Amino acid sequence: MSQNPPPASGDGTAGHVQHLVTVPDNVPMVALLGQRDEVLRAIEGGFPAVDVHVRGNVVTLTGPSGDVSLAERLVDELAQVADAGQPLSADAVARAIAMLVAPSAERPADVLTTNILSSRGRTIRPKTVGQKHYVDAIDKSTIVFGIGPAGTGKTYLAMAKAVGALQAKQVNRIVLTRPAVEAGERLGYLPGSLSDKIDPYLRPLYDALYDMLDPESIPKLMAAGTIEVAPLAYMRGRTLNDAFIILDEAQNTSPEQMKMFLTRLGFNSQVVVTGDVTQVDLPTGTKSGLRVVQEILDDIDDVTFCRLTSADVVRHRLVGEIIDAYARWDATAAGHGDRASERPERRDHQARGERR
Repeated sequence: MSQNPPPASGDGTAGHVQHLVTVPDNVPMVALLGQRDEVLRAIEGGFPAVDVHVRGNVVTLTGPSGDVSLAERLVDELAQVADAGQPLSADAVARAIAMLVAPSAERPADVLTTNILSSRGRTIRPKTVGQKHYVDAIDKSTIVFGIGPAGTGKTYLAMAKAVGALQAKQVNRIVLTRPAVEAGERLGYLPGSLSDKIDPYLRPLYDALYDMLDPESIPKLMAAGTIEVAPLAYMRGRTLNDAFIILDEAQNTSPEQMKMFLTRLGFNSQVVVTGDVTQVDLPTGTKSGLRVVQEILDDIDDVTFCRLTSADVVRHRLVGEIIDAYARWDATAAGHGDRASERPERRDHQARGERR
């Protein structure tokens, strides 16, 4: 993308500059600006102090020097994403701006054009710097821990890497597992056979599989043992060779279960462990294996811990804000010795006593 020198603004506003950015001919302007100028509106919304004017393939940016410089970089990055054939959206613009203002060496174009898996007519890519670091770690390390809140793509991206490894014949099978008991529920109290009781806990793993593979092929792959979805208890006593192994919801493992799982690792296998240490459903007094393992394996070579944050959430905008709000509340409650969280429960007990 060619750029003209920034001449002084003619409006007489002190500190304002004007930059002319020429978009290469190989980048269709409709792809860069978006349907009904959706992307253009998002650029203007991201830099309200900058006047953005488009004529032909020239984008004129006028405003404060710092904002114009950043907006210029944004247009350049978005043009490279559009040139790679990836559709742009208002969400992509917001994420690109977040990357540009963050203290990171990653370029938005590099992050948003990284292909993880092409499946069923679409391509799965990272959407944040944290997600790209996560998938890069999976490429480089034998054991990777993806730790972060809901909506950060921990399991989904790991599943995409597993399917990609299977399709590339880097492994012979995929093994997906997670603890089967959560939120204080006991399998014995649930209706149906053992399979009926376990399947609901494994449903998120099935959902990801059906999103990435031809639904008709999945039963055949599972019948052949190429793909196995099983509760964590079924891993005991096994050695898993030539496999891509994913442990999901790992915050609900005990330290003993985590050790058992990690020692299933065989030759030519890879392990990804995912979980959210802020949503532990273990009985009171039981330590989370995901919390403990960070202290035990932190300095072991070929083991990588990737910590995702609310900035990596790719669900509704409110999800990230909810996660941050809960983090602030938890910090406040911890500072008060958890008295704030205990009071409502005591009042509830008192109310029940009065009703009696």
